[in-house]
Amino acid sequence: MHDRRAPSGGLKSVLPKLRRRLRSVALFEQLGPGLVTGAADDDPSGIATYSQAGAQFGYGLLWTMVLTYPLMTAIQMVSARIGRVTGCGLASNMARVLPRPLVIALVALLFIANTINIGADLAAMGEAAQLLVGRGAHLFTVIFAVGSLLLQLFVPYRRYVTFLKWLTLALFSYVAVLFVVRIPLAEAGLGLIWPNPRVLASKDGLLMIVAIFGTTISPYLFFWQSAQEVEDVEQDPAAEPLKDAPRQARRELRRMRLDTLVGMGLSNVIAISIIMATAATLHASGHVDIQTADQAARALQPVAGRFAFFLFSLGIIGTGLLSIPVLAGSAAYAVGEAQDWKCGLEHKPWEAVGFYSVLGAATLLGMGIIWSPIDPVKALLWSAVLNGVVAAPMMVAMMVVVARRSEMGRFTSRGSLMVWGWLATAVMVAAAGALLVTTLLGL
Repeated sequence: MHDRRAPSGGLKSVLPKLRRRLRSVALFEQLGPGLVTGAADDDPSGIATYSQAGAQFGYGLLWTMVLTYPLMTAIQMVSARIGRVTGCGLASNMARVLPRPLVIALVALLFIANTINIGADLAAMGEAAQLLVGRGAHLFTVIFAVGSLLLQLFVPYRRYVTFLKWLTLALFSYVAVLFVVRIPLAEAGLGLIWPNPRVLASKDGLLMIVAIFGTTISPYLFFWQSAQEVEDVEQDPAAEPLKDAPRQARRELRRMRLDTLVGMGLSNVIAISIIMATAATLHASGHVDIQTADQAARALQPVAGRFAFFLFSLGIIGTGLLSIPVLAGSAAYAVGEAQDWKCGLEHKPWEAVGFYSVLGAATLLGMGIIWSPIDPVKALLWSAVLNGVVAAPMMVAMMVVVARRSEMGRFTSRGSLMVWGWLATAVMVAAAGALLVTTLLGL
């Protein structure tokens, strides 16, 4: 006689695994704008900054990543909250707080900074591809630029954002580097929790700290995450701005909090991995003058082996493909919202001509930088300066908007989010001031 209870036991053993898988899928589905924003923060330009930090100072600046996590998380939560509650992007909301000419000027600076950043990222991607195949840096740069632009023009938003979420997995190639190099855990652990006094007292150390803050907290990230929250509302028939549908608030605010915490956490884990990898290889072997992402990838080859070099190059290309649409898209959202144009990646190009014109212009002008006499290192520097200058007043405007009942209704921010948001704003004001002073004085 057959045992009829056997299938039941098998089913009981399968159900817990099935539930765990369903929970994992449900968790990943909650991750969207915040995850993509955090991943885009580690673009090739950011990689260059973190690589230089690790190469020049070893593990001595790891603590900056621990410090920036709550600051960047708070300000990104503010940007997401403004978009989800009001149903409008940052430029639209800022226009209600700041004089219109000032908003247009800030948006213009954002466009310039993003375009320079796009050019630097594309150049790094082309050179990384050349390091893998041996030739064709400019050709690969054009392929990456045109491919990214076509993707934004002709792929529907919902499929596009799903693609971007999966592309974030390329970032773990930097974590993988740590498994093929030797890390002195005690020294690295101390660097995470204790600032090195010698680094703090040096001019170069101060400049690198300012650069890390400027790279980590950038205005294009504010615009992108806020705009994607608005886009999600517009594309979901059941969703409404929270001030019009407060019944949705509990679920959506919890989802945004989780999304942002995970996205910014991913960004900082990758940044820490880059600093640790370059500290363990480049700094340890005396290579302390790394100025671009492709130089960092090339320098890792003889020190950590071809496997580490391949992973580092793959990460540059993967994060570049992720960050170019964010840089170009955030510029298009900012300009379009400031001009009250129809905006959104879900629209066809002929339905939002102005929006897609700005997006295309930012990408193509950025691509043109590779044939200009502009030095890539100077391009990265001026991009950081512009981002630092633009971020400070934008963050002030965001904090004013998120606290105004006339804009946010019953969902004004208060408590710890306001404390951390204003603290992040104060840090960026100080960073912008330091960048301006050191630039103007030539220190």
